[in-house]
Amino acid sequence: MSPLSTAYARARGADRISSYGDWVALSDTVDVPTARLINREVSDGVIAPGYEEEVLDILKKKKNGRYVVIEIDANYEPEELETREVFGIRFEQKRNDLEISSDLLQNVATNNKELPPSAIRDLILITTTIKYTQSNTIGFAIDGQAIGVGAGQQSRIHCTRLAADKADRWFLRQHPAVLGLKWRKGVGRPERNNAIDLYLQDEPTPIERQNLESILEEVPPQLTSQEKNDWLSKLTGVSLSSDAFVPFRDTIDRAHQSGVKYVVNPAIP
Repeated sequence: MSPLSTAYARARGADRISSYGDWVALSDTVDVPTARLINREVSDGVIAPGYEEEVLDILKKKKNGRYVVIEIDANYEPEELETREVFGIRFEQKRNDLEISSDLLQNVATNNKELPPSAIRDLILITTTIKYTQSNTIGFAIDGQAIGVGAGQQSRIHCTRLAADKADRWFLRQHPAVLGLKWRKGVGRPERNNAIDLYLQDEPTPIERQNLESILEEVPPQLTSQEKNDWLSKLTGVSLSSDAFVPFRDTIDRAHQSGVKYVVNPAIP
């Protein structure tokens, strides 16, 4: 593994179900370990500032030679003013070039002022992540990895529930019962990801149960609500970032159920 391949694996692990047919955007020259990871995942293309020579030999075989590889100009600087035209109406706004750093975390509004380096790292990471997602957005992170993002909803609590459910599902994937699933020979990675998602559902439909039986040598009993809650109680120290101020405590209450300890959100205007 390399730093870039680790970053890619962690980013993709935030939401395995929704990442099928995605594009990979990388901030550094693509190395061989990263290319090998990309090669085994479902993806339509990659964009990066450069590629090692051997990498192109690996990626050009993906999708029977139809995999799109784009090299971006790392020195390109967009215009400061962004312009969009919608139904004849012209909109302009300053490009969002705000740098996400620890400088944004100086105003600790709670009585507990303790903010360890790990939390600062996670808050910066998840705030950077939600900067590039559709508002409204809530994001969860832990151990330097985004583990749940809820975006594009009309209310902040719905974003929170989406992000929290994804974070729970991310952690439940590490349950011994999931790690012990016995796959039939020839089952691919996408099928496994889907099957784990089905297995973790409280009440799979008869068709979903048939799908599980078709790719597992043996379908173990579903985890009970108590077993899930016992496992999820071990998820602690999670960081949450919101792209706008949190108006009600329902967001905090739901986030707390998924191990959130640190929260960053813009101040009330």
